Amino acid sequence: MQNLSSVTVFTLHGLNETASQKYIFFVFTLLAYLLIWLFNLTLVITVIIEKTLHEPMYIFVCNLCVNGLYGTAGLYPKLLADFLSDSHVISFSGCFLQMFVIYSFVMCEFTILTVMAYDRYVAICKPLQYHSIMTSLTISKFFMFSWIFPFCELTIALLLTIRLPLCGSHIDKLYCDNWSIVKLSCVDTTHNNVYGYIVIIAHVSQALFVIYSYIHIVRACVKSSEERVKFMQTCLPHFISLISFTVSTLFDVLYSRYGSRNILQGLRNFLAVEFLVIPPLLNPLIYGLKLSQIRRRVMMVFSRKVDILK
Repeated sequence: MQNLSSVTVFTLHGLNETASQKYIFFVFTLLAYLLIWLFNLTLVITVIIEKTLHEPMYIFVCNLCVNGLYGTAGLYPKLLADFLSDSHVISFSGCFLQMFVIYSFVMCEFTILTVMAYDRYVAICKPLQYHSIMTSLTISKFFMFSWIFPFCELTIALLLTIRLPLCGSHIDKLYCDNWSIVKLSCVDTTHNNVYGYIVIIAHVSQALFVIYSYIHIVRACVKSSEERVKFMQTCLPHFISLISFTVSTLFDVLYSRYGSRNILQGLRNFLAVEFLVIPPLLNPLIYGLKLSQIRRRVMMVFSRKVDILK
């Protein structure tokens, strides 16, 4: 293969078969992105302006929604521009920036959900010690950890990828992803693969911690009807968010590694972006509808705006 290590642009091939319907896809994608901003921003603003919601659980929910806005910003603006363009290219630096945003969103999401699992574990299994454990300092540490740890592990992964000489510039997806770039390498990628497994082990450990937390939460709920109500109100939304995001991400990972190119491009595209569509849309709805305090405060904020307009 010809060494093209001086690649300056990548060509994205995820929209090749949608040219005839690109305006329809543009409208639906724009609508989804606007709804993501509306739902998440509403919840974030509500948590910020309502002092009664300045509690650990609601702060973590707010963090989850901010991460949703951050992650989708890595896909939707570029995707919308590609729908209106005949050439689907992205610069070398733009590609790595997009990878950084999308992958850090995924890792931050898992880390935030892990922190939220610990918060629910303390709230239900150690209610009398909750405020002494979940202090402002602890919340700040968890907040910083949920962003800094994923950013650090992702920076290492991208540094391992950016050093690779490339023998191609074609990416068979809607966006840049690390595995697609690694597959274009002209040299051995053992270091990348080993580090990839280390990252997987780190996040599997997070999943095991979440499972461990929920085992103890369920045990506590079995003993008390009051705790069962608390579980349904606060833990169920978290559990639904976790399952939704895990399944969505798993689809993308499995398709990227083992997917067949014989699958219809429309289905391949859906599997590739599902984790950037369903969780960011569902999370604010799940928490906004299920958590009564957030639901009431959102309604109060909207009723105030209506009164002002009158």
